[in-house]
Amino acid sequence: MRIQRAFAAGLMLASALVLAACTTTEDANNAARSRWVGQPVEQFFAAYGPPVGDYPLSSGKIYTWRGGDKTRYIPPTYTNPEPASTVVRTQTRTDGSGQTVTQTRVITRDPFWQPQMISPPQYQQLFCELQINTDKAGVITAIRASNDTDGDGLSLSRCAEVLGVTK
Repeated sequence: MRIQRAFAAGLMLASALVLAACTTTEDANNAARSRWVGQPVEQFFAAYGPPVGDYPLSSGKIYTWRGGDKTRYIPPTYTNPEPASTVVRTQTRTDGSGQTVTQTRVITRDPFWQPQMISPPQYQQLFCELQINTDKAGVITAIRASNDTDGDGLSLSRCAEVLGVTK
């Protein structure tokens, strides 16, 4: 019982550490704001590449930037294969005339049993899309992730990976 509690506590601690190490979209937003607000937008584009679009405003522009595009392959999952095996069952009973009858059954599982696919293979598109607001002089006034997928590693945010955010 004590070992089970210690194992459960260790498992909870490990889970908490893994989750604590995961970066999120909010982490990416906070890092982008602290690093880029007040900087010329050209510096951002020089570091990460050009925008995919812009929209002029009377007070400046809104840029849409996208980067970190990657395709992740997720293999299919299958039911666990059952090993080929033979089961022998013996049953003893008394019939209506008082005689003892022993019955033996041999059950062989199919050695050619094939696992069944639970989910097919998948391809996921990973990317980070940012909305960058600037004033008329081209200085970043706001920046935020407008479309963020899961990360490629332990991160919950592709934007956090692309922007180099760590915890």
